[in-house]
Amino acid sequence: MKNYIIHLDKPAETFLTSTAIGNGSMGAMLFGNPHKERIVLSEESIWSGEEHDTTYPQFREDLARVRKMYLSGDKYTLDEEMEAAAEKCVSTIKSCEYAGAVEIDFDDKSEAENHKRDLHLNNAVSTVSYTKNGVNITQEAFCAYADEVIAVKISSSDKISFTLNYFRECFDEYKNENGISTYLSHTQFGDHKVCVGIKAVTDGTKEEKDGVIRIENSLETVIYISITTDFAFGEEYKNTCLDILTEADNYDTILLNHIADFSSLFERSDIDFDEDEELEKLPVNERLQRLKDDKTAEDNSLYSLYFAFGKYLCLSSSREGTLPAHLQGVWVNTMENPWNADYHTNINLQMNYWLCEVANLSECHMQLFDYMNNFLLESGKKTAEVNYGCRGTVLHHLSDLYGFTTPADGIWGIWPMGGGWLATHMFQHYLYTLDKDFLRETAYEYIKQSALFFIDYMFEDNDGRLLSGPSMSPENEYYLETPDGEKKSVTICFSPAMDTEIIGNVLRDYIETENILGIDEKTKKEAEYALSKMPKLSIGKHGQLMEWLEDYDEPEPGHRHISHAFALYPSNEITRSTPELWDAIQKTLERRLSHGGGHTGWSRAWLICLFARLHKGKEAYENVKELFRLSTFDNLFDSHPPRIFQIDGNFGGAAGIAETLLHSHEGFISVLPAAHEGLSGSFKGLKARGNIEVGATFKNGAPLSLTLKSEIAQSVKVELPSENSVLYLDGEAISKENGLFVFELEAGKELTFEIK
Repeated sequence: MKNYIIHLDKPAETFLTSTAIGNGSMGAMLFGNPHKERIVLSEESIWSGEEHDTTYPQFREDLARVRKMYLSGDKYTLDEEMEAAAEKCVSTIKSCEYAGAVEIDFDDKSEAENHKRDLHLNNAVSTVSYTKNGVNITQEAFCAYADEVIAVKISSSDKISFTLNYFRECFDEYKNENGISTYLSHTQFGDHKVCVGIKAVTDGTKEEKDGVIRIENSLETVIYISITTDFAFGEEYKNTCLDILTEADNYDTILLNHIADFSSLFERSDIDFDEDEELEKLPVNERLQRLKDDKTAEDNSLYSLYFAFGKYLCLSSSREGTLPAHLQGVWVNTMENPWNADYHTNINLQMNYWLCEVANLSECHMQLFDYMNNFLLESGKKTAEVNYGCRGTVLHHLSDLYGFTTPADGIWGIWPMGGGWLATHMFQHYLYTLDKDFLRETAYEYIKQSALFFIDYMFEDNDGRLLSGPSMSPENEYYLETPDGEKKSVTICFSPAMDTEIIGNVLRDYIETENILGIDEKTKKEAEYALSKMPKLSIGKHGQLMEWLEDYDEPEPGHRHISHAFALYPSNEITRSTPELWDAIQKTLERRLSHGGGHTGWSRAWLICLFARLHKGKEAYENVKELFRLSTFDNLFDSHPPRIFQIDGNFGGAAGIAETLLHSHEGFISVLPAAHEGLSGSFKGLKARGNIEVGATFKNGAPLSLTLKSEIAQSVKVELPSENSVLYLDGEAISKENGLFVFELEAGKELTFEIK
């Protein structure tokens, strides 16, 4: 595997372009400033607020009244009715907070030369180097998962001096014990406790006074940082921080352990597109600017780097025993962050985990499932019972560290589909791993409880169909013509396409889960009946997939959410086997884009995935380039307007690049389904459903070789992009059935095929 490096030649001016390191629970952003380095610290459980009961029994009455109005034909004041209900039943959450910042104030303020700021993705080590007054200075940093420390080593060719300062709001107390400085603080709301510990080990002299650490005449100084909270460690949070830093006594050993741990996961999969060596020497910001300046320009190796960065972020923000990645992964920089850096569940949290399975990082997906089972399941059961009078579990459009599951923020929070969408991730994990123990012990209860909620939640309309609602197509509105001819923009609706798609997906997943495990035949039959009574997806007057149950026009046809496209990706309800819907969703995407769609990073990332599913390689990669041009900071962080870091675009964009090279959602493996015709290179270790590792080489969009490996013996079907291609194994052609190559894989044996 090549070495993937995000190379920059200047310090970061803001947090948004600084360098991210993380170990799943902790994170740091390094600016690389040669005069006053700034390291912004994060820890996933520093979150204002607290667990409290936000259920609202009267919501059942509001729900019944609004449904009755709808069934009687009175659908013109539903927004007003639900706005009134929202004023009583909707709550808010508090923000995830940062852990503070460390500043390294260098005595020498002279101009720095030959500045390099590199993030080495393969081993998760950040390096900064420069020269001041003839002295070469190097800063090396990483965040170790096993040793639970952030380590920063500052080396110089001659002696240097600097001062370490720590800052955070809501600060309480500083102590120094056995050479370890601890800084205690609390959250703005809920009074949760935070301990940041710092240990500096130097060959120079060290003095500590009033929380300030002074280093003089150093050739090498190592700074160890640990962050603990009472949420994670209870009353022992401070002692735990001290213990971690006491154990951190050999930088080289910690570094080697870190590299071995990280690289073993990172190097499982790879996408390596043919590169231009001269382009690869340029700083990433210049490569991005080149694409902005010239829309005909190409930089194929930047696609590879972006995929590698997606894997890097996944491993740095979601590891075993941690919480899932939030809107900013694990990196925040203030006490109150955009959208609270929360768990948005009307696409964003889900998009954070689109990459895991195909990138062969299934372990990183488990943190999402732990969160669902340990924080959301029981809370969601209470919300389902109190607010809806339903069995099962429910989650609306966002949550937090304290298991929040009721509607939030306003009328747009009355959307009870978040938990159902999350449940589909559990079944996808099973499809990729074929782990029945996982399905039974980890996934079954959440999938079943989600299905139970929808079985009870839906109601029969005048035509005998089972509908959902009141609900919405996330964050979008439609025009409703009132009896007096007024054109009114409204939000509340019944059975929008996304509701139907998510509920249908959950019920099908649950039915299949019961087919595999055979636990509850009675509830399975309930699910089958409910599924049979649901409305079907429909095609509208523009030839588009209808977003709502009726063919409404919309005030914002280029809306950032493409909610009804869920059926194409990440679900598989729309495939080539449903040709009318296949054509209709293409019309939908054309309309969205022609009206300015894809104007946020995550929305553009979704478009990449959708075009990849449609086998449209040219359009998929054009949208990757648009992601680079419009929604990517110099450090490759995803950008949300106006200038906000939001990590879901990184994960979705990386998943989309993988999706152009490998499909497995139609019951067979499709190789290079959407690689544009000029693309050459290779990939390895990508994961297909069925727990099959796939690799290939290709030139100008055409495959040259294919490698497959399965942990179990199984029959495999493979599709190649050209009907005329022939697959050879040891010189013998593989036979075809219905256009697919069919053969057997032996357990644990890797097979390499030649393609002509």
